[in-house]
Amino acid sequence: MAFSVVIPARFQSSRLPGKPLLDLGGLSMLQRVYQQACKSDASQVYIATDHGDILHHAKEFCEQVIMTRQDHPTGTDRLQEVAQHLSLADDHIMVNVQGDEPLISPTLIADVANQLNNDQSAAMATACYAISNEADFLNPNVVKLVLNEHGHAINFSREAISIGSPLSAYRHVGIYAYRVKFLTLFTSLPQSALEKTAALEQLRALHYGYKIAVYVSSQAPVTGVDTMEDLVAVRARF
Repeated sequence: MAFSVVIPARFQSSRLPGKPLLDLGGLSMLQRVYQQACKSDASQVYIATDHGDILHHAKEFCEQVIMTRQDHPTGTDRLQEVAQHLSLADDHIMVNVQGDEPLISPTLIADVANQLNNDQSAAMATACYAISNEADFLNPNVVKLVLNEHGHAINFSREAISIGSPLSAYRHVGIYAYRVKFLTLFTSLPQSALEKTAALEQLRALHYGYKIAVYVSSQAPVTGVDTMEDLVAVRARF
């Protein structure tokens, strides 16, 4: 199976401006993410940015750097511009790997791509792992999801949701795989009211009746870098 990885890298961040360029043990965060993505067996790894400083930096280690528009509301829209720019085939699978995940597992990237490739009924794929404590289950900053018997997502929520007990809920991992045809369709669909309220764009797919295949990881992935505390913790690992 051939799939591509796109790493959206924005300069603006409310908590950590210039986040992709921050140093992690002698390499930028963006280069760390890129190195992990290259280990995933992806046929191509692209970096998509809207900022000149990131563009020039990324070209030092990546041959596939694409300058995109600055007005994209989400990373998914940036991904779609890349697909259009490259004229990729409708059935080609693209994986959106966030630019603030310097410790993301290359295996997880490939597993999410395979989850979509093996499920022709699904329009997109993502990942999760089992919630093991009540604190995560009740935490509104932890996105939860529940699955049906076919391994498709029924719902995503920041509130506590489950089927029967907290142990039937999973913690969502923010990585997505799309076929190019659906990616183009998805970015043309109006946002749903629930998506706007919850600030979870994957709810748009469910709102319009599209299936989301979910890879269930056996272990919790290392968290990304959203805050200064996250940055300190990740730097300590390097």
